[in-house]
Amino acid sequence: MASMFVIIRLPRNYAYSSKLNNIIVELEIDQDSLKTEPEQTKQNTKSLRRSYIKIGKWIVTLLVIVAISGFAFVKLDTPLAARITDKYMRPIFGDKLVIYMEKVFFDISDQTTKIVYDFKKPKAPNFNESGTGNQLPTFLNLSSIPVSRDFLPLPGEGVWHNIPLNTFPQKEVMAYTFVRPDPTRTFAITSIVKMDTSTLALGSVAGTVEPGGPVGKYGSGRVPKNIVQSGNLIAAFDGGFQYKDGAYGMVVGDTTYLPLKNNMGTIVGYKDGSIKILDYSGEDLGKDVAFARQNGPMLIKDGNVTVTDPDSIKVWGRVIGTDTFTWRSGIGITADGDLLFAAGNNLNPLTLAEALKMAGAVNAIQLDINPYWVRFNIFNSVGSGQYDSTPLNKDMQDGSKEYLNGYQKDFFYVYKK
Repeated sequence: MASMFVIIRLPRNYAYSSKLNNIIVELEIDQDSLKTEPEQTKQNTKSLRRSYIKIGKWIVTLLVIVAISGFAFVKLDTPLAARITDKYMRPIFGDKLVIYMEKVFFDISDQTTKIVYDFKKPKAPNFNESGTGNQLPTFLNLSSIPVSRDFLPLPGEGVWHNIPLNTFPQKEVMAYTFVRPDPTRTFAITSIVKMDTSTLALGSVAGTVEPGGPVGKYGSGRVPKNIVQSGNLIAAFDGGFQYKDGAYGMVVGDTTYLPLKNNMGTIVGYKDGSIKILDYSGEDLGKDVAFARQNGPMLIKDGNVTVTDPDSIKVWGRVIGTDTFTWRSGIGITADGDLLFAAGNNLNPLTLAEALKMAGAVNAIQLDINPYWVRFNIFNSVGSGQYDSTPLNKDMQDGSKEYLNGYQKDFFYVYKK
């Protein structure tokens, strides 16, 4: 007869073994097996929880390492970092994971900067077109902006300076200053440009890819040839988000790249050169519309800051959390009809809105965000359709070549009427 093994489990410290008629009986100890079902389930749950915690720690550690590496990478080569993120990381890892990694990156960057400026004094931005102040005739309201009482003013803070333009050698039609809208971040500096809409007109161009490319509507991505050749191009700056970040409406001339959405902040340019920023609710904008572009809800409406949900990734760009501080830009209009452009580092939607309000905006919306995409280029004509161009300040990306030769994203351009 073949041997048979029978294993019987008994409490701890008890063992017995015997051979009866070729049947081997082994008594093994296993006190855990005598535990009641609830006790066993509880122990399994604890074990599983420990495993999850361990895995979570590894994931967080990996994300922190990636974020720190990304921080160094972005500082060394911002354009390449932006291209790699959108072209490779998002398709491989998916939007949600990359968005979370961006959140970790921006938080580390912001907190690191805060620590640095606990021991370092902030400096005024280095503007490339340094004017001599308000000395030329102008229709612009250039009253100084009061500096926050939370910190000592930096040289030139809140004071408007002329942006010299070859097209207007004897008149001031565009001026710049800077403000600090966040009392907890002395280093969060927002550059402001004010433009005289009685002299300057605003145009809009859809990019070669965004925002209409995903639905088969591609733009030229460049300033119109007739504007360039006329020598009247004055400036160009970033537009709105990509299609996947909200599919906000855009219309230029007779082309609807994306349909307008209700309850969204909308900048509308008319053929006579006038501009409105309004909360679109489906109304007929008229037949004289030259362009309309949306980019989320209003930042400022009728003089009131309306940012109530800055942590919505569908509204404010694909970054997570109410305290996500990064480069942001926005556009506003004053009670006098002057146009405002604002851009700065370490801003969230609320502080961007506060900066625009400080500059006199009564209506405003957010434009593009993040270091590589926030741009403002000044163009000075040198004749025969050629220009010298510089970014507004040395912390901004230079988009001049792309604005003239083809850019993947939409943008605005400013020209002489």
